[in-house]
Amino acid sequence: MQIHVTSRHFKAQESLVEHAEKAVEQLTHYYDGILKAEVILSFEKARKSVKSAEVRATVYNAVLTSIVTTDDFQKSIDSAIAKVLVQLKKYKEKLHSKDRIAVRRVRLKA
Repeated sequence: MQIHVTSRHFKAQESLVEHAEKAVEQLTHYYDGILKAEVILSFEKARKSVKSAEVRATVYNAVLTSIVTTDDFQKSIDSAIAKVLVQLKKYKEKLHSKDRIAVRRVRLKA
């Protein structure tokens, strides 16, 4: 899985980038078919220093996206990852329910 962290309107500290990468890597525990993940961090001084995180996870035939705005980057990242995790679980459930017969065949062969 490719992980790309982008910061808009500021230079992100290395610890913040590492936190974002570790949080995204935890998604692979639930579904290993994630092709690419992007974390976009933005900072807006005009609105009382609002910090937002956008997480995009690209899986086969879909893009799972969440945007969270809080007063701290780590809270924003964790909340966005939690939202993507819920979407990922629903995607995985739909994937298994659509092709349940093929999944059973694979299980019987193993």
